[in-house]
Amino acid sequence: MRRIGFVAFPGYQVMSFAVITVFEYANLAAGEPVYDVRLLSETGESVRTSIGIRVDTAPLDDSEYDTLIVGGGAEIEPSTPGLLTFLRRAPERCRRVAATCTGAFILAEAGLLDGRRATTHWAHARALQARFPKVKVDEDRIFIADGPVWTSAGMTAGIDLALAMVEQDLGIETARAVARKLVVYHRRAGGQSQFSALLELEPKSDRIQTALAYARRHLDTPLTVNALAEAAHLSPRQFSRAFHAETGQSPAKAVEHLRVEAARLMMEEGRHPIDDVARQTGFADPDRMRRAFLRAFGQPPQVIRRNARAEARV
Repeated sequence: MRRIGFVAFPGYQVMSFAVITVFEYANLAAGEPVYDVRLLSETGESVRTSIGIRVDTAPLDDSEYDTLIVGGGAEIEPSTPGLLTFLRRAPERCRRVAATCTGAFILAEAGLLDGRRATTHWAHARALQARFPKVKVDEDRIFIADGPVWTSAGMTAGIDLALAMVEQDLGIETARAVARKLVVYHRRAGGQSQFSALLELEPKSDRIQTALAYARRHLDTPLTVNALAEAAHLSPRQFSRAFHAETGQSPAKAVEHLRVEAARLMMEEGRHPIDDVARQTGFADPDRMRRAFLRAFGQPPQVIRRNARAEARV
């Protein structure tokens, strides 16, 4: 049985506990107790979370853990000497050490991220890089596994990290079964951007939101201004004016962002030939898709796929 230790501390965010559910459902999917989950803290006392809920914990000791995970807190504060000492010894006793969200600051403070690639919540990524220059911070990743040290972006990205761990341990079918139980995608690939094209556009009106939702469902069609305007129940001229006013972009540029986002996910999944990806996401041909990838990511589709495969092998 694999023992999973979750390190809690005062101000620990309740959302971090979502990661625990992945291992709970992995036990159910496997039909046997594969994971033994323990909540830990430096004192072994009741720990008050960021929202005021208290959780019981066991004290940090010399017990061996297959995986040790540190979650994020509502505030980024210096860690206690006892916690840092415990974490510095963790790689000797644990197969994997991980952090979700701002927990990356704690691993960095312990020196576990020196020379490694890591990520954290996008809002804190530059602060992480500034405070710990030896860390190779990649602010635009859902999660990163650099050898035995894993880090994830904020909030729900910890679920993706945990699903990737389950896939590594028990196989892809078990991870998919857990994802279905949790009503999430199988898992977002680690290299997927933290940013969503729809969230970045932030349309205000129902009509523009409806047009964007229509576009996302029909990426393999031409998606002309006339078609989007019809979906929004506006004239093409009214639609173009309202769209730019609400999003700051032209409809054509927004559609390209949606197509690139969908194409990148398909490339990272690795199951589709490039020609099929280009066709299904509405690019006229692979060369046009390549140019769009270079504008958006500075890398061609083949490099995105190669990087995703390299991360999956870790």
